[in-house]
Parts: sequence; structure tokens; C-alpha cells
Amino acid sequence: MRIFQGLDRVKEIKNPVLTIGTFDGVHLGHQKIISYLNETAKKIGGESTLFTFYPHPKMVLQPDNHGIKLIQTQEEKLEKLETTGLQNIIIQPFTHDFSQLTANEFVEEFLVEKLGVKHLVIGYDHHFGKGREGNIDFLKKVAPQFGFGITEISAEEIDEVNISSTKIRNAIQNGNIEIANSFLGNPFSLKGEVVKGKQLGRTFGFPTCNIDLKSDLKLLPPDGIYTVHILTQNQQKLEGILSIGTNPTISNQSNRTIEAYILDFEGDLYGTILAIELLHYIRPSEKFNSIDELIQQMKRDEEYTRNYFNNNV
Repeated sequence: MRIFQGLDRVKEIKNPVLTIGTFDGVHLGHQKIISYLNETAKKIGGESTLFTFYPHPKMVLQPDNHGIKLIQTQEEKLEKLETTGLQNIIIQPFTHDFSQLTANEFVEEFLVEKLGVKHLVIGYDHHFGKGREGNIDFLKKVAPQFGFGITEISAEEIDEVNISSTKIRNAIQNGNIEIANSFLGNPFSLKGEVVKGKQLGRTFGFPTCNIDLKSDLKLLPPDGIYTVHILTQNQQKLEGILSIGTNPTISNQSNRTIEAYILDFEGDLYGTILAIELLHYIRPSEKFNSIDELIQQMKRDEEYTRNYFNNNV
């Protein structure tokens, strides 16, 4: 899969067969569109290509109150797209000037003149251009004029999957991890560097990895305890428990932390990158009356987690 930052080198793409979108989450609906794209490209001797944007349009158009929380960071999205068989990604810098392009200007200047699009694969409800004026009817009208083909993914085909990034986002925010994972087609994950924390967990018999996500745009589920798989840089897949929250029993801080306890593991992971796949929500975060009560609950959480994995092999 080739990644093009902007349109400087896109003439290298042979007969681009294109779809357009932000593709946050790369969920099963997105995967279905890419499957159509790959099949169409193969039929007409072209290359499947996603035209996407960065940063997210809302971050540019509503900089002070965009409220954006992403299911996947840009890095995570590109990693997922690489598994779909997609041949090319064009990442167009989204600017205020770009947002002012009319639908006709976008098609003529970007898709036709700069890219040389051969064929478009577009969902029935896709809109683009200033004021969202461009849609499938507009594209069907101008396609013969500009000499590219068009395939519409119908309402029946998209609605058959019945998935949207909004539904996934809502499921994650409500702690419905299994539902989110079923929509995504793989576990929702958090990825970050292991950094030094207060190292209190080891004094309780539960040494944890403190995870720095390096992004404040990443969507997080509710504070609580989760069963997880932890994927290390050397491709180990380990079982563990994730805590998201402010550690109310031992701290008065308001900052949320992300800490993973790995079952039956000894080693130093500081400075490495871990991908944490969330599998199941165990319980909410809570404040205990004493450290001893907290330790007893952590032991129950560990027992619960071991039983979870024993029953879900």
C-alpha cells in the first residue's frame, strides 16, 4: 500500500479507482466499500485508491469547539487500511481554502486534472464540496463530461451492514465494548508508550504499565476496569487487565491514567509501544475506604479476568 501526502506524485497511480471519505474506525461498512473498490479496480485494470483528509474537517472548520474524539488515530487508521488490500491512499491536507471548493471545482481540479480518476465508487449518501452540494446525482451528471465511470453503493447494500462511526463511538463511550468490536470487525484498541508512573501498583503486588497515548484526540471508554489483550512490539499477545481512571483511592488527581496489568509476566517494557485491545468491561472505577479493600478488589478482578480468558479460548 502506497501513501501519498497530497497530490504531488499521484500521477504514479495507474487508472485510479477512487473512493472518498474520512473512514474513522475503518469499520465493517468501510471494509465493504474497500472490497467493492478492490474488485472494481481489478476488473478495469486500475488501482484501488482512497482519497481521505487530515486533519479531520471539523478540527479546521470548528477549531474552538470541534469536540472530535477519534476511534482511531491517524497511525492506527493507516495500519488497519493496510490489511484491507487497498493499493493507494491519498491524504489531502484539509484547510479552510480546501473547504471552500465547490463540488464542481473539486471534481475538475483535483479528481480529473491532478489525479486523472478512472472510476469512482461512492455510497448513495455521500456528500462533498462547499455546503455539501456534491452528491451521487451530481457525480452521475458530470461523469460523462469528465470521462470517468461511477459505481453507486446502494442504500440496501450499505444499510445491510447497518454500521456507522457514530454507532461505534456511542458504544465505546457507553462501555459496550463487545458491540463496538463487532461493528469494527476487530477489537477497539489503545496504543501508546510505556512510561514511568508512581509505581504504586508493584507495592500492592500488581505492577502495571502506564500508557501514554501521545494524543488527546483518541476516544476513550468510561473509567473502569477491562479485560484486554496486550500486543508487544515483538509480537507477543498477552492477557491482562486495563484500568482507566483517576485512581480515586490513592490519589486526588483529576487526570485520567491508563494502566495495564499483564497476567503472569515479568520483564521491563519501559519505552516500548504497546497496543491494548479492549475485550470486556468488568466494572466501573470506584473509591475504596482503604488500600486493603482496593487490593482485595484487584484480586477479584484478576480472578474474574482469568476465568474470562479460560472460558473464551
